[in-house]
This record gives sequence, structure tokens and C-alpha cells, in this order.
Amino acid sequence: MSRGYNRLASSMFTMVSPRFFSTAATRGVLSNDMVKAPAVGLGVRCRSSMAAIAGGDKEQEKKQAVGGCGGSSKDDKEIVSYWGLDPTKVSKEDGSPWKWTCFRPWDTYQADLSIDLKKHHAPVTVLDKMAYWTVKSLRWPTDLFFQRRYGCRAMMLETVAAVPGMVGGMLLHCKSLRRFEHSGGWIKALLEEAENERMHLMTFMEVSDPRWYERALVFAVQGVFFNAYFLGYIISPKFAHRVVGYLEEEAIHSYTEFLKELDNGNIENVPAPPIAIDYWRLPPNSTLRDVVLAVRADEAHHRDVNHFASDIHYQGRQLKEAPAPLGYH
Repeated sequence: MSRGYNRLASSMFTMVSPRFFSTAATRGVLSNDMVKAPAVGLGVRCRSSMAAIAGGDKEQEKKQAVGGCGGSSKDDKEIVSYWGLDPTKVSKEDGSPWKWTCFRPWDTYQADLSIDLKKHHAPVTVLDKMAYWTVKSLRWPTDLFFQRRYGCRAMMLETVAAVPGMVGGMLLHCKSLRRFEHSGGWIKALLEEAENERMHLMTFMEVSDPRWYERALVFAVQGVFFNAYFLGYIISPKFAHRVVGYLEEEAIHSYTEFLKELDNGNIENVPAPPIAIDYWRLPPNSTLRDVVLAVRADEAHHRDVNHFASDIHYQGRQLKEAPAPLGYH
């Protein structure tokens, strides 16, 4: 007898549960009854959660009304956040909308093309010579792999060049937290360098298309270089910054060769990507050659910053004792 009652109850529950225990039904019960009832014994967090559920349907209808008409895509719909955070809308100086989300108008600048490109730090100490020949040894396989394909070479170079600034800034950040002290602005300076190198990559992505094995190589090289530089910076910051200084010197040489190929007609001097025009405030009719000139100037500035940081350590001082060259492009 009891077994029969159990079967009957189970079948009735199966028929009723999709109707009364679905998400829509639960949302309706919460919005009509529980939210309007006084929340006795409930905290503010619970009341706010139920209010969010109650307004969920209305918010969804609002989003569809704003961006869902006319068969528009999902990306065109307005993003509505319960937490009160709305996507920022930025405009140019002329009032036109700013279309880049990876950087803002106040991050843009005009490259200083007058910087001395021939400056070189002559290696004297043992560490300097180790740093110099380490970088020189890395150039040989790079030349062998990329040959004269300077577009892909530049893109590969930037995936590596954007690592040291982030690693150094991260380690200085942790050091500042451990020692309860300021960094002299060097955290921000190194992160600025990493961001600038990343913007170089975002630019060259528009003018060259890496092959699948080149993308795979980026994974391998970045994994090895990140960990090697991380350990090197922990062991000897002056050695790590010197390595980057020499890497930037090699980058200047590579971009100089890039310019020669453009001037000789071996590489097409295509119009500059819009992202480069906005980032470096280039004239609208700028070309790839103008972009390479701006990137090469950036690399020269990074060369100076890292050699300067290494010199500070060689003098037995901390980076925080010398104000960082913030905004040095």
C-alpha cells in the first residue's frame, strides 16, 4: 500500500514540478510576493538580491528596446549593470566618438623623432658583457627564422619586448608592499613601457598576418622569456635592466633595417593603420614608414630608461632614490 502511495506521489510531483519549480515561476513568485512583503530578519544583501531578480525582466526589456530593434547584433545592445557601472563614453576634441577601448585620448602623444638613435652603452663589467652577449646570441636565431620579413619580425619582437616592463613593475609593486615604501614612480614607468610595447603589437597586427607556427612560437618564447627574466630580475635587477637596454638597441637596428626595406620598395609602404594615427597623433595621410619611425623612437626611449635604471643599481642605490622618467616617450 505504502509503495503505491509513493509511486502516486512521485508521478504527481513529476507533473507539477516543471510548472511550479521553473525559473520563470520562481522569478514571478519573488517579484510579486516576496519583494513587496516586509523583509523581516533579512539583511540588506538579501533584499538587494531579490530586488535585482524582480527588476531583471524589466532590465532585459530595456536592453532589447535600446539595442535589439531592427535586427541589430548582440554587440550593439546597451550593457546594463545592476552595480551602477556603465561603459565609459569618450569623445575626441572635435566631439566625434572615440572608437578605441584599448587606450584613451590622454594616452596619446607625438613621438620624439629627434632622439639620438646611435647611443650605445659599451659593456665594461662582467655583468654588462654577459648581458650584451646574451642579447647578441638571441639575434642570430631571430635573423635565421624571419629573414627579411620585418613585419612579422616586428610583431614577434613586440611580444617579447612587452614582457620586461610588466615583470619589473610587478616585482617592484610587491617590494613596495612588503617594505611599506614608495617606488619613486618606477612601478608606473615600467608599466608605461609595457603598455607602450603592447600598443606597438596592436599596431603591427593591422599590417601583417602571422602564420600559425609563428603564433605557436610566441607561446613558447613568451613562456621561456617571462620565467627567465623573472628569475633574472630577482637575482640581479641591474643585469635585467641592462639586458633590456641592449634588447632595445637591437630593436632600433631592426627597425632601421625595416625602414631601408620600405625605402627600397621591397616592402609596400601602405597607409598607416587608424589605431597608429590616433595613438601617435599622426597626420591622416601617414604611411607605414611614419609608424616605423615613431616605433623606433619609442624603442630608443626605452633603451635610455633601462640603461639608466641599471646605472642606478651599479651605483649601489635603489630605484626609488631617483625619480622615474614618467611620460618619457
